[in-house]
Amino acid sequence: MSRQPLRLAVLEAQRVLTDAGVASPRVDAELLAAHVVGVPRERLPMVPLVDPPVVEALRVLVSQRAQRVPLQHLTGTAAMGAIEVAVGPGVFIPRPESETLLAWGLAALQGVTQPLVVDLCTGSGALALALAHARPDAQVHAVERDPVALSWARRNAEARAAAGDTPVVLYAGDVADPGLLGALDGMAYLVLCNPPYVPVGTPLPPEVALHDPPAAVFAGHDGLAVISEVVRTGTRLLREGGSIAIEHDDSHAVAVPALLAARRVLTDVADHVDLAGRPRFATARRTTLPVSPGPVSPGLPSRPEP
Repeated sequence: MSRQPLRLAVLEAQRVLTDAGVASPRVDAELLAAHVVGVPRERLPMVPLVDPPVVEALRVLVSQRAQRVPLQHLTGTAAMGAIEVAVGPGVFIPRPESETLLAWGLAALQGVTQPLVVDLCTGSGALALALAHARPDAQVHAVERDPVALSWARRNAEARAAAGDTPVVLYAGDVADPGLLGALDGMAYLVLCNPPYVPVGTPLPPEVALHDPPAAVFAGHDGLAVISEVVRTGTRLLREGGSIAIEHDDSHAVAVPALLAARRVLTDVADHVDLAGRPRFATARRTTLPVSPGPVSPGLPSRPEP
């Protein structure tokens, strides 16, 4: 059998994906080709010719992608920061938009040695594991309520520990539990969270609507059902000077900062955009409230609870 130009196979894959309405047909075609050939995407030009079985394997994957099976389900991995994590059916696929959340969190830890970090709603563990890779001195704890997602997180945590990263401590738990991680109250330098935040009824692309677990995507009619619990729990976990960062829907640029600002122990509330310029995550820092010198109304505490 004569060898065939890989470039032509990639061009055909791009055409098929374009016709199927895939948002990034060229990138997806190249990533699938790199996966089949077993080289990084940037090294594809170094593989000019391939055997016919390689072209057929690429064709099969492209056909599945054209049916809007997520790219990450076909390659088996998703990138976050400097690492990749295993993903598949039953767990939310980390998105590139969350890279800005990770970068902000790492910047917030600059100058802090051996920080304690908590990742709520960890899913595959991508954020927690990427942070532990970037900050080997950090003590990272991660929480997930869904048993299937937690199994993916365990698999990824074991793989990263085997690769030499500092192990991440995983918990099965719900952010709505008032006693969640009670032993860590007031200890976290950073709380990160990419929770379910899409309002029910929002139109979504097939990759999300048909393949991401609904419980990892939707959060009530306004998308804030889980975020409100994250704010409460995250505030409790923060130490003085610690920071919290919560990813949110692009319709939440006002609502989520308002939830943070309503906690009087939080300051420096801000909202941030993602790489596409859309509102994507809100942040705040925990401070110490001064004790009011005035009289206290009967029945009211002198210092509000966080």
